[in-house]
Amino acid sequence: MDLSDIISTTVIFFLIMDPLGNIPVYLSVLKHVDQERRLSITFREVVIAYVALLVFLFFGPFILDVLNLSQEAISISGGIILFLIAIRMIFPSEHGVFGSSDSAEPLIVPLAIPAVAGPSIMAVLMLMATNKPILMLFLCITLAWVLTAALLLAATPLNRILGQRGLTAVERLMGMLLVMMSIQMMLNAWQSLNAA
Repeated sequence: MDLSDIISTTVIFFLIMDPLGNIPVYLSVLKHVDQERRLSITFREVVIAYVALLVFLFFGPFILDVLNLSQEAISISGGIILFLIAIRMIFPSEHGVFGSSDSAEPLIVPLAIPAVAGPSIMAVLMLMATNKPILMLFLCITLAWVLTAALLLAATPLNRILGQRGLTAVERLMGMLLVMMSIQMMLNAWQSLNAA
């Protein structure tokens, strides 16, 4: 396994999971929950998200085989999905990703799925599983998940340190990086089509 490939794949997964962008979502959804319960709920939700990601990693390629999709179609559609996520990160909507939340304690939706394990990361996992070793992807998704979980578990202190402006600035920077990665994915697919 190439170290640079592991690092770049982990970074892509981390950027798609967008933990800094999800901090305000977590804080908003958990604002009605008792302070002492917030950490355990966050931990439970990120573990559920990890299990969902592993299911898509190991069973995603079978789904693609059933649908009979070409590698180039998957690469281009994955690049489009990443591009749209990046645009949303750079130009967020005023109501956030999930709109207003109620006072009930969240379970699975929206914190585990789709905040961490959303359709975008699942689509990219299925895409990469067709041309990268499963063991490497397992390592990369685990590393990205650990970083994401650590940031979300530290959501309250991070919000105090960076403030809303700081979190927004970092999220937009991550969005710009994701734009470049998504365009590179589409260019690679285009080159593959031209070479065929």
